[in-house]
Amino acid sequence: MLNDEQRIPWSHETALETICAHFGQRGPLLPVLHALQEAFGYVDPRAIPLVAKVLNLSRADVYGVLTFYSDLRSTPPGTVRVQVCRGEACQAVGGHALAEHATSSLGVHFGETTADGSVTLDDVFCLGNCALGPSVTVNGRLHGRVSSSGLDHLVSPAATAVRSHDSTGSTITGGGTIASSTIPGGGEPAS
Repeated sequence: MLNDEQRIPWSHETALETICAHFGQRGPLLPVLHALQEAFGYVDPRAIPLVAKVLNLSRADVYGVLTFYSDLRSTPPGTVRVQVCRGEACQAVGGHALAEHATSSLGVHFGETTADGSVTLDDVFCLGNCALGPSVTVNGRLHGRVSSSGLDHLVSPAATAVRSHDSTGSTITGGGTIASSTIPGGGEPAS
């Protein structure tokens, strides 16, 4: 997956090249949409008529698939992406309260991005870390046994780093270590 620095701004020409690169595949719609999202960070609505024309589909077909799959997005994501597990195992150990805290502390609903574009909050229905719930990912990095304050600890430094500017006004991305210990199985504790 490309990071924000590797993604390119929307362009009609690049979108068309990306679509045409998958033209000969069997059932190319999903690979095309994923490739567009990989290139631009999201599937720009301007791509819908291009995809429809090249793949000989209706715009409604393309739009329907784009909006059906929650991993596909039609708006630019925030620089920091937070996913909160909403699966039953995580819900049983405090996931519902964590989800409520996430939406209230960030001021957005699931599937939305903060007004400053720094954080996108998404829900996911299993991260495969059930024994260590509630679980979240922050920019793709898995964390287990996350409390409300732990979520704040994980998101705040990442979002602050995004909001920081150097003397030229350029955004500084990155940040420090989010957690120092690792749980066997790939997760990280955050309490």
